[in-house]
Amino acid sequence: MRLARFFVPGIYDRDEIVRVDGGDAHHIVDVLRLGSGERIEIIDSAAHAFVAELTCEGKRVSARLVEELARTPDPDVRVDVAQALPKGTKMDFVVEKATELGAATILPFSSERAVAHEAGASKLERWRRIARSAAEQCGRRDIPAVLAPMAFEELLARFGTYDRVFFAWESEERRPLRARLPSLLAGVRSILIVVGPEGGFSHAEADAARPRGAEVISLGARILRTETAAMVLLAILNYETGEGRNIEAARRIVSG
Repeated sequence: MRLARFFVPGIYDRDEIVRVDGGDAHHIVDVLRLGSGERIEIIDSAAHAFVAELTCEGKRVSARLVEELARTPDPDVRVDVAQALPKGTKMDFVVEKATELGAATILPFSSERAVAHEAGASKLERWRRIARSAAEQCGRRDIPAVLAPMAFEELLARFGTYDRVFFAWESEERRPLRARLPSLLAGVRSILIVVGPEGGFSHAEADAARPRGAEVISLGARILRTETAAMVLLAILNYETGEGRNIEAARRIVSG
């Protein structure tokens, strides 16, 4: 049975005792109904993982780090996701699923046709909580960074920091990714996926992305929802870069 996983700030060694506060303490005591002597998994700020033994005194929770777990190797390729701000709570879904699929950083941005152009501090905080919860649930040792929303122009300026930028655009010529990816991924260590809003990118935005080094791509004959597109690309790249060899079905989505 997999132990419940929790992230704590700070860097620790075996046999140290750490406090578990706030919502995590509530989750341990009131949701999972764990008590003193039972065990959880703790991840510190340096991505060290420990089996920890609980001490619960009412609502106060602490844990002794009894065993350090072997470190899993970092992925060969870092993949970040830039998502145009969607309407409603769709960004919650994007953050949660991108975390599960291994995105290292999530970059919300505004664009010409985006319905939602702004997101306040409360939304950003909620997205970061969602990322943390999803990381705990899926067994990651790190929490993806969720950046404050930025303008499209600021996002463009970041393209040069990546080995490859995949700019998904429904108006691009339909050329199967299956044939293109081997050469596009050769020697690549960092990738940015860029996904537009419900209304898609404008021609002007696509034209601005190309000279910045973006590889403008089609995701096939079907026009995917904005909250679906990044998940499809993440799954495909997981397959191609070795992070998820069991995702053949996702790869076939864009094979034609």
